[in-house]
Amino acid sequence: MASVELIEIREFLAEFPPFSLLAEEALADLVGHMSVRYLRRGTPFPPEDAGPEYYVVRKGAIEERDADDRLLSKFAEGDLLEGAGAADPDTRMRAIEDVLLYCIPHEHMQACRRADAAVDRHFRRSLGERLRHVRRSVGDRVLFRPNLMGLPVSSFVTRAPVTAPPTASIREVAALMGNRPMAAMLVVAEGRLVGIVTDRDLRARCLATGLSPEAPISTIMTADPQCLGDGHTAFEALMIMTRRGFDHLPIVESGEVRGLVSTRDLLRSQSANSAHLAMLVRSCESAAGLPALSAELPELQIQMLAGGATAGQIGQAVSSIADALACRLIELAIERHGPPPVPFAWLAGGSQGRQEQSSHSDQDNAMVLDDAFVPEAHGEYFASLARFVNDGLNECGFRYCPGEIMASNPKWRQPLAQWLDGFRLWIRHTDETAAKVMTNFLDLRLVWGEPRLQQALASGVVAESQHGERFLTQLVENMLANKPPLGFFRSLVMLTAGEDARRFDIKTRGIIPIVDLARIQSLAAGITEVGTMARLQACVARKVLSTESASELEEAFEFLGLLRVRHQVEQLRGGGEPDNLIDPEHLTSLERRHLKDVFAVITGMQRILAMRYSAGGMGA
Repeated sequence: MASVELIEIREFLAEFPPFSLLAEEALADLVGHMSVRYLRRGTPFPPEDAGPEYYVVRKGAIEERDADDRLLSKFAEGDLLEGAGAADPDTRMRAIEDVLLYCIPHEHMQACRRADAAVDRHFRRSLGERLRHVRRSVGDRVLFRPNLMGLPVSSFVTRAPVTAPPTASIREVAALMGNRPMAAMLVVAEGRLVGIVTDRDLRARCLATGLSPEAPISTIMTADPQCLGDGHTAFEALMIMTRRGFDHLPIVESGEVRGLVSTRDLLRSQSANSAHLAMLVRSCESAAGLPALSAELPELQIQMLAGGATAGQIGQAVSSIADALACRLIELAIERHGPPPVPFAWLAGGSQGRQEQSSHSDQDNAMVLDDAFVPEAHGEYFASLARFVNDGLNECGFRYCPGEIMASNPKWRQPLAQWLDGFRLWIRHTDETAAKVMTNFLDLRLVWGEPRLQQALASGVVAESQHGERFLTQLVENMLANKPPLGFFRSLVMLTAGEDARRFDIKTRGIIPIVDLARIQSLAAGITEVGTMARLQACVARKVLSTESASELEEAFEFLGLLRVRHQVEQLRGGGEPDNLIDPEHLTSLERRHLKDVFAVITGMQRILAMRYSAGGMGA
């Protein structure tokens, strides 16, 4: 080939991995061993007379179809394909346009791998590893800075713990706390954390009640407090304290009490923090003041992304604000209407229930009432409370659910026994509509009220679902209605075999399918976790999913979430209304390439579930 042609080939290849990883001299040497080949339209790929080679598509297009002639993917300029021996025997590939290929002898590509560690890593990386690498590049496009909230929470423990035994008197503990000074004290017996006491406990549980200061500290401590440690991040600690209204959280690692972290410790490292906004919400004196606070959510989302937060962290932060708004509205409703006549639980569903919410999405919620509920005596109280909260959330930008999946709808405000009876009926006598309705209630999480009501509901639903084969099959069939795109062809999204689109819905076509996959696998395994990531990790622990499969889905979920958040932040910065419609033209070639990998992972997992539950396959 002429030198001018070699330069043109080298410049073309340098735009695509793994060739973009090669040093200039190594790339020039590789190009020197390449050949060029033409395929006429309709010609099978790889060519029947081909040896062990790699191929780069320079011009034209190649498509892949399965044994039933369903389109699986298309390949165009810049795509790297392996030749003889690499093709799936259950698929066939052919040129759908006249194609120009750059052919690389197998031995020369292998020599490049041996000589260049970066090129070798490109081929050896699992999909999950490749997505982690690409996800960082997505963050680099939005003022990426190190994310302090991703550090282990134990790194925020600034001093050795000061502890007291449960037999110490209240007076002794108060004196010890006053001398330090300290706002909280850990109570430890035989090296094990048994409680925590705060200065608020000293005032409310001792001074205000007239309890003798000589009583043991165990009488006023919070026993068996929630604690974090091994493997938990500072962000997780901050979200727990925000949702539960804690000021301090014990840190225990490998059974050893390490100390305490406070919200103040963590807030010092967080520039635009959700915890501060949640505290403002919780202290707001009227419902009229809440919309102004909720209006800060878009800016919070912008600042968190700019500060290096992950999509998962942003979803947790937004959900924590939505939780705080609901809690404050419930408290204001109780101030207005008086204490509830029977215990109840306010539950969030959908993305808020999974703690994966974006700013100002629809609201999904429900109310579970104690079985002592009497409609004639108590009905109007809970109806008024639910209307007040749903109206307040709508004023705060969390719009009414179009399907009326809200506690103000009497169908979704029932005693526990009726909830369980209803779920049992849906699961045992399911159809497409019942399964769709049921899906809204499979992600319910306690926001306010009696934990036992939520726990009893969740346990009953999971136990019933685990043996509801027809119900799980229907959930799979409904899941298959949200297939990911086939991939990208040039700058178009392939939605079906004959349909291309300029934009695609990243939530419906990417994020929701992973949510569905995690939910169905968890229900079948009897797992009560609600968040998508938590469900995937629990599936690994139960050996429902392999570590590699779960890792691929986790990275795909975070990658899609980050693309979605970045897209919405760009819209917010431009003064627009955020949506989920992604234009491939706004993605880099690397992002488009890895989105094809993500779509393939999701499609593969959907196929496995479809075969397992005989749900009719994955026909187009």
